[in-house]
Amino acid sequence: MMNKEEGFCKVRFKDAEKDVKVYKPLWKRFFYEIRPVLKEKLGLKNIMAVPRLIKVTVNRGIGDVSGDKHKIAVMQKELSDITCQKAVIVKARKDISNFKLRKGNPVGVMVTLRGERMYNFLDKLINLALPRVRDFRGINRDAFDKTGVYNLGIKDQTVFLEIKYDEVVHILGMNITLQTSSRNKEHNIALFEALGFPFIKK
Repeated sequence: MMNKEEGFCKVRFKDAEKDVKVYKPLWKRFFYEIRPVLKEKLGLKNIMAVPRLIKVTVNRGIGDVSGDKHKIAVMQKELSDITCQKAVIVKARKDISNFKLRKGNPVGVMVTLRGERMYNFLDKLINLALPRVRDFRGINRDAFDKTGVYNLGIKDQTVFLEIKYDEVVHILGMNITLQTSSRNKEHNIALFEALGFPFIKK
């Protein structure tokens, strides 16, 4: 038999459940919540015309450590940990004497993300990494090019929680390239705002 205290606790817990917000992955929020709203906001007749992200490419140039295999391996592991996908080493395609570069020498590490992994990385970037950037005031809304590509630079990889500061051998940022399906700048800005990207306030 349930006493008064047990009954009171169950009622209070049941009421509290209504206020709990269940976390939804970004890809699920985009397809089921954000995309229909964007369709109405942009005045589009077809849901397939709503702008969306196609892929995200994260790359790091290795700079002066091109001759150190250990440091290259560490940088490759760091990028793999950040993106949850194995990074590949990019090698030079031809000799460039001015840069003392020979064909086949490593010049950087890169990851191309699509689908659910892409949205998971963006969720982490928007909500965890960017707020940890020193003196962060927002990203530039004018950085889209004519093909719908947005480039974002990060100077320090330690803003990502996967990176342990004690194990960092070289402070080196990364370039994040986001490819959208639309060439309309205003549509792309609306997409990024809906996804939660913090633009610089006018």
